Amino acid sequence: MPDAPEVPRPDADDEDDARIVEAVIYLYTESRRLTKELARAFGLTGPQVTALKLLDAMGGMSLSDLSARMSARNSTVTGIADRMERDGLVERQRDENDRRVVRIRLTPRGRALSRQIPVESMEVFGAALRALDPKDRRDLRRILRRLSDRVEEEVKKTERHLEQVAEGDAP
Repeated sequence: MPDAPEVPRPDADDEDDARIVEAVIYLYTESRRLTKELARAFGLTGPQVTALKLLDAMGGMSLSDLSARMSARNSTVTGIADRMERDGLVERQRDENDRRVVRIRLTPRGRALSRQIPVESMEVFGAALRALDPKDRRDLRRILRRLSDRVEEEVKKTERHLEQVAEGDAP
């Protein structure tokens, strides 16, 4: 009987990469799931809870600052702010120093609602992180910062490529 052809096996680095990606996806998915369940209990969306909590912690912010902190496009955050303003949770105000800048602030109703909402995903992850050795936390922060920078570079490359494809200029 002839020998079966050898099936290429993933090397250890590929397996490590897959496990790391799996862990990142798990953390992201669990965070979103907890936030979504919590938001639903208060009649909000996950992004609205995130915006409420950020505005409560940071005070008034420009929409572009809020977008950056939420890692979302300005147009997406504008829609979130529109709905929250309609529901009386936030108000828009022109910046006193630069009239071109519109700041978004919580209304008393928005602040009260924000303070009723526990940040379950943050508490879960905070407890897990506090269980780590301080050196491991520092190493993790350093590694995640580097990983975030690399992901940002890759995303920009992909976006540039997609723009070229849309314009018919792709190689």
